[in-house]
Amino acid sequence: MTTPTSPKALADAVRRGERRALARAITLIESANPAHRADAEALLEALLPHTGRSVRVGISGVPGVGKSTFIEAFGLHVIGQGHKVAVLAIDPSSQRTGGSILGDKTRMVDLSRDANAFIRPSPAGSTLGGVARRTREAMLVCEAAGFDVIVVETVGVGQSETAVADMVDLFLLLLLPAGGDELQGIKKGIMELADVVVVNKADGDLASTARHTVADYRHALALLRHGGAWRVPVLSCSAFHKSGIDAVWATIGEHRAAMEQAGLRAQRRAEQARAWLWSEIRETLLDAFRRHPQVQAALPALEASVTAGTHIPTAAARTLLERFLGRPVTNSD
Repeated sequence: MTTPTSPKALADAVRRGERRALARAITLIESANPAHRADAEALLEALLPHTGRSVRVGISGVPGVGKSTFIEAFGLHVIGQGHKVAVLAIDPSSQRTGGSILGDKTRMVDLSRDANAFIRPSPAGSTLGGVARRTREAMLVCEAAGFDVIVVETVGVGQSETAVADMVDLFLLLLLPAGGDELQGIKKGIMELADVVVVNKADGDLASTARHTVADYRHALALLRHGGAWRVPVLSCSAFHKSGIDAVWATIGEHRAAMEQAGLRAQRRAEQARAWLWSEIRETLLDAFRRHPQVQAALPALEASVTAGTHIPTAAARTLLERFLGRPVTNSD
């Protein structure tokens, strides 16, 4: 089968559920080549009327918590309930080489073989927040292809690991048993963003510890959250033994119903669209700044002088911005 090349033909193939077209569409929207952007936007415009009806779930957790194992068990369970699942897995990129391992398919072997699943690993690149720059757009493409449950697996918990909350309906935080130090490490911010907290690896010798950990996190969340349409539950599961996964999926359904009843689901997506707009403005301006000929000409020398301590960063930044804007930068800018 020949993969279509025009945006409209590609959009039609995506709508028919052709997997090669789906992969090609995501590759197109992730392309850093400016010449591909117009085709990517035309593709998304064609697909937009067929998006927005999925359940969008963001999943994060510290390294070693078992995100991939959990997502595989979760995905297979949800498929068993009659759904189609797309997993957008974000891998960390090397700050030196820019490369990524992109090994999530090798960690979700059974799920990757299922005809009702689609797994797409993408490099985080320079984007902060644990997601890739085009993750939002990839979600839309997967929705248009007929996937009604979209899972976004983030890089791993960190101080900037919060951008996923601006693109999903529900943010699920995975934690380990006996995670007192972990709770301190992930700080208050990400706990406040979580809609569901799940303690994984609640099996074997850790089963009793997990029960105590669940109680500890429930107490911690009671101190952080007050009122609202949704009280954040703390659950436990064993992704390895596939126990407790049904309760997680049921809780996601309860959250969706509660948000819709309170009129908050549509409001949340509207706020996310606004956040997406400003994120794209920032990223596009930065790209244009870096590509500007006068900025490129002056940047190496100014970076060297800042690194050597002979030029203050604020003055160097002002010089570069003036070259970019073609006029003096004032305090009112």
